[in-house]
Amino acid sequence: MIKWEKISLEQYINDFGNDDGYNDLKLPERKTKCSSGYDFYCPRDLIVRAHSSLLIPTGIKVMMDDNMFLALYIRSSMAIKNNLRLVNQVGIIDSDYYNNSDNEGHIMVCLYNDSDEDIKLKKNERIVQGIFQKFYLTDNDNVSNIRMGGIGSTNQRGDDNYE
Repeated sequence: MIKWEKISLEQYINDFGNDDGYNDLKLPERKTKCSSGYDFYCPRDLIVRAHSSLLIPTGIKVMMDDNMFLALYIRSSMAIKNNLRLVNQVGIIDSDYYNNSDNEGHIMVCLYNDSDEDIKLKKNERIVQGIFQKFYLTDNDNVSNIRMGGIGSTNQRGDDNYE
């Protein structure tokens, strides 16, 4: 089963510092019948400063089957028109990230601005896309560890970039 959800209001306030925009969060969606990617929307008006990165909390989490992951990619329009890229090139969201003990599984994306100009992102502008993929295990796989947290950088998002 795959299901998008908004994070709790409590988690949203923890990650953003207030509740502005929580009620307006849009769940990711595909735009056409044959689209593989689910577009993620910018939760607020934001600025990605020139030659800087910005961690963007999306307000979204996802439940998926254990043998799946969500791969996040920059939308081509963001890369071509705005010279933005994902800091880690491809974000990987594992199924056990959902409702983990650290942050509910709040999906965050970190964009880097390679240009000499600040880039303004508008609320509800499509910024990245997520594609669900299945993965396989080897016959001798014996991992028993349990995820105990998230990415650990919630408070390093640069509050001065939020308008």
